Amino acid sequence: MKFLRYLLLLVFLLPIPSVYGQTPDSAADYLNRGNFKYGKGDVEGAISDYTRAIEIDPRRSDAYLRRAFLREAKGDLDGAIADYTKVIEIEPRNAKAYAARGFALEKKGQHDAAISDYGAAIELEPRNAETYFNRGLAYDEKDQVDSAIADYSKAIEIDPRYEDAYHNRGNDLQTKGRLDEAIADYNKAIEINPRAASSYFNRAEAFKEKQDFDQAVADYTKAIEIDARFADAYTNRGIVRAQRRNYGDAISDFSQAIAINPRQTLAYYNRGNVHLDQREFEEAITDFSKTIEIDPRFAMAYNNRGLAKRSKGDLDGAIADFSKAIDISPIPARAYYNRAKTEETKGDVSAAIADYKKVTELNPSSPRAYNSLAWIWATNAAEAMRNGAKAVEYALKAAELSKYEDPGILDTLAAAYAEAGNFGEAIKWENKALSSSQLPQAESDKARERLKLYMQGKPYRDH
Repeated sequence: MKFLRYLLLLVFLLPIPSVYGQTPDSAADYLNRGNFKYGKGDVEGAISDYTRAIEIDPRRSDAYLRRAFLREAKGDLDGAIADYTKVIEIEPRNAKAYAARGFALEKKGQHDAAISDYGAAIELEPRNAETYFNRGLAYDEKDQVDSAIADYSKAIEIDPRYEDAYHNRGNDLQTKGRLDEAIADYNKAIEINPRAASSYFNRAEAFKEKQDFDQAVADYTKAIEIDARFADAYTNRGIVRAQRRNYGDAISDFSQAIAINPRQTLAYYNRGNVHLDQREFEEAITDFSKTIEIDPRFAMAYNNRGLAKRSKGDLDGAIADFSKAIDISPIPARAYYNRAKTEETKGDVSAAIADYKKVTELNPSSPRAYNSLAWIWATNAAEAMRNGAKAVEYALKAAELSKYEDPGILDTLAAAYAEAGNFGEAIKWENKALSSSQLPQAESDKARERLKLYMQGKPYRDH
């Protein structure tokens, strides 16, 4: 969460008269009447008078500066930039005009031009912390994090009480993974302003990355205490609570975030995940559907809704959701894997094989798809689908990737060797699988039945 600090308030620090009855006849008169109108809230009238002052005296840089301020406030950035440029033409060493034009350029997304103007302002006025701060923001927009950190550090050197500079430097340090330094900066921001809810929030994010979940929850809670409508703090506290299987409080947090902001996408999505973990499939589908309604490009919401539908037996609906997730984001392997498992359950083995192969292309270091392919080629009831040699090749790859420590994969390797006719290896690896304390009892019972087949010289068929 970054802060912008407006530079141009200095423009109107001159006294504004409370009464103005004189008919203007000079540039100074129009300038003063413009100030008076601005003080009364008549922005258009003030702009008109500043324009008249400029017409009378085209060298009145103060009139251009005041008009620029009001044009920028109205959203006329091009008009404001033109006026700041005129000020610079008249007063080439006016640091505030460079800084102000940089700020307006930054609003237009012209980051390089803004950085150039901030640099000119710093050269003319090197002890202005605001200009370093705003140049840091521009560097952040360009993802030049090291340059941004350097500018925030300079702003802090000039003004050691600059809360926002500590906060933003903390953000960038956190982005670079320098979590302890980031926390130190958030600590300083909080010391300067103990009511800085956003600094507590960002410090919580850093603690979460450090796996210090108790401190993360404490900081999210403090942010909420300061700002009871801080929807992101409720959402992220809920995420931490869900990770710690504190599902009741997590649901409460997500629901509170939604009450504050009914379009809080991540609150719906994460509440859906909790419902999915709790096997509350209808509630999960409802929350994932709401997530998709708000953000139709949320691929993981389609993926997880597909999981919920599959668990309810809606295989076609699940495949449609996995396919949509793939259409939106074809690179992540998860949706391909989930679609493959669902296709396999439906009996569409050829489609499943194609998707499992895609998973091995996208994520060659994951053993799951190799294992699933090996199981099909080793055990499928249809002879045309079996291939003992490929089953052994893929089962060995899965075993290597899992360091021969996953009993389920070792069970597949045993089945592959049995299909290939090497029952000695089949018996060896099935016994290895059964010796693992990680094999669930139900799977252990099935593995023992397969072991009996291998000892009889028979392969296993998955009916």
